Amino acid sequence: MTIHICIGSSCHLKGSEQVVNLFQSAVEQHHLEDKITLAGSFCTGRCNREGVTVQVDDEIITGVTPETFDQFFNSTVLPKL
Repeated sequence: MTIHICIGSSCHLKGSEQVVNLFQSAVEQHHLEDKITLAGSFCTGRCNREGVTVQVDDEIITGVTPETFDQFFNSTVLPKL
């Protein structure tokens, strides 16, 4: 699975650095280093007023925040593995 996290200027201002750090921690915590590849990307054109845009394989999700990260990871990422 490849996860692209937008690090463009809009998402950067909305906390993409924190979201990247949370992804890195979650992948390590769940021992998924061999199953998940994390990558940065620039604007996907799906800017949202709140949160960061994340692409999980071919699915684009908007509005991921540090506060909603755990729920997003558990309900969107883990079931796809």
